[in-house]
Amino acid sequence: MFTKKQLIKLIIPLIIEQILAVAVGMVDIIMIAKAGESAVSGVSLVDTLNVLLINIFSALATGGAVVSAQYLGQKKQDKACKSANQLLLTTAVISFVIMIISLIGNGLILKLIYGNIDTHVMNNARIYFYITAISFPFLAAYNSCAALFRAMGNSKVSMVVSIFMNVIHIIGNAIFLYVFHMGVAGVAISTLLARAVATIVILILIRNKENPIHIDSIFHLGYDWTMIKRILHIGVPNGLENSIFQVGKILVQGLIASFGTAAITANAVANTIAGIECTPGAAIGLAMITVVGQCIGANDYQQAKKYAVKLMKLTYLIMLLVNIAVIIFRNPIIGIYHLSAETAAITLQLVIFHSILCGLFWPASFTLPNALRAASDVRFTMFTAILSMWLFRIVLSFILGKFLGLGVFGVWIAMSIDWLFRSICFIVRFIGGKWKLHAIID
Repeated sequence: MFTKKQLIKLIIPLIIEQILAVAVGMVDIIMIAKAGESAVSGVSLVDTLNVLLINIFSALATGGAVVSAQYLGQKKQDKACKSANQLLLTTAVISFVIMIISLIGNGLILKLIYGNIDTHVMNNARIYFYITAISFPFLAAYNSCAALFRAMGNSKVSMVVSIFMNVIHIIGNAIFLYVFHMGVAGVAISTLLARAVATIVILILIRNKENPIHIDSIFHLGYDWTMIKRILHIGVPNGLENSIFQVGKILVQGLIASFGTAAITANAVANTIAGIECTPGAAIGLAMITVVGQCIGANDYQQAKKYAVKLMKLTYLIMLLVNIAVIIFRNPIIGIYHLSAETAAITLQLVIFHSILCGLFWPASFTLPNALRAASDVRFTMFTAILSMWLFRIVLSFILGKFLGLGVFGVWIAMSIDWLFRSICFIVRFIGGKWKLHAIID
């Protein structure tokens, strides 16, 4: 169903888009670092919380993308378009509700999660959280449209719009930070503006009727509860999985916050660098939704399995090369953050540890499950992820980090054990073939 040229055309823009997102995250932290480590820590704490909320939108977008990809595989373009309309309507309502809750509960939410942290860190966190919460409806619409373009196999559009969005973001950062000296507020405003402009652009593009999937008017067709139910059948378990995963990360982040500002900042910087190493796997995971989803829609399970294996091999190869590069250039990479000696030492330890284990366990933990999701086998991935998160990443983090005194390094050890468990479960599931029984075909 897919030629080598088509796969390359799909994957390369996704990798570029993911690299760009991580690179901008690094630039963000570098720019914010000029305002001090309390600013970096405040933004880091809120970003962890924001990811929890953003993952709800991403999960719904994934549900819509799977449904649309399966319809394209069945050659039912009209239903693919209808599912796109329903996806945008659903995410619009949910994102608006989440925005209102975040705005009203700003300080209370942060205090409940992170407790009594440093006053300067909390003040920065409150400012950043309040402003970025306004961008949630824009981000939900953007994620939905980007997922729909990927479902068509056209990842170039989301890449170009992403580049446009991030250019605006970086320019905005420079203006608000260095010209107006607005600190964390400037970074947040820049984020809001970039997301709003990018959303307007991608909404205009998705209305092009030459696209296999396009939007006439999100309010024209009204709600189709059968279609929404099908999207939610995939989106809700995926959303629960991602949300509980992020809740776990927030609990762990609260633990890390108790280790002090140096640990918070080192964890934030190391996570940003780790994001570079995971970029190929994340990008190919998005491609997996499109490729396997269309194969499932065409009722061709043999090709679905063939392409999943092919994409996994590619993931391992690219991630291995990236991990080696990060290990070689670890000192110059960490050096650009201008960290204190204590923070830099912790960061170096975390980066080396992650680089060694990431290439071994991460692809099977996070890329392979997308093949299962594309076949609608979402409950297995959800229960496996939740079980692994609570047993290993959370409980073991407290045991290793707090009770055994390993600090933030103990948290990262627990994270790697979580990867190992997931890898075993997902590989066994994929090889066993039970995922084939869950595909929903009209």
